[in-house]
Amino acid sequence: MKNLNQLIIKFDYEQNFKDDDFYISDSNKHIFNLLNSWPKWEKNFLNIIGEKFSGKTHLVNIFIKRYKGIKLDANLLKADDLKMIKIHENIILENISEDIDEKLIYSLFNIIDIDNKYIIVTSRKPIVDLNFSLLDLRSRTKNFLLQTIEKPDDELMFALILKNLSDRQISIDKKLIEFIIKRIDRSYDKIFDFIYKVDELSLKKKKPIDFKIIKEVLGE
Repeated sequence: MKNLNQLIIKFDYEQNFKDDDFYISDSNKHIFNLLNSWPKWEKNFLNIIGEKFSGKTHLVNIFIKRYKGIKLDANLLKADDLKMIKIHENIILENISEDIDEKLIYSLFNIIDIDNKYIIVTSRKPIVDLNFSLLDLRSRTKNFLLQTIEKPDDELMFALILKNLSDRQISIDKKLIEFIIKRIDRSYDKIFDFIYKVDELSLKKKKPIDFKIIKEVLGE
């Protein structure tokens, strides 16, 4: 197998990483560029949509590191948090869904609007598609600029597989990664699930990852 560092240099893996190893590709660069253009946004309300493991949290962490702000979890939001946001210009609200305190979220959005603050909300579904019971809250969701992290392209899949295997101290040949990309679902969740299973099987068999192990995990 080729040395992992040679792979990283050869396939431009390293130069596409920005800010704490976030990999930029066609699937996500529109959002990365939008966040970097703050505060020159069309709206103060931004909804970043993406499936599990798509990098939503990574993106907002980069944003907070650069522009400062406060990050809250929609499922854990408390009334006291509404007082805390007063001193912050940027508010991140992660993991919004239909299982939240709607009145509290509505109050938060009102504060953002009245005080001319900025808010980034992350979710798996577009916020406008969430079936909130509170009509005023549903109306507020129309104020959001919607930005979706697309399904991973081949370049991003390659990077995610290489990065996550290297995090596990596993070196792997380019041909094996290309073989994997052609056979697994184009889904962030499936990529991470595959990496976990192939690593587990490799450890169980006490053998390096090869075509045979990969095919076994794929069920071929």
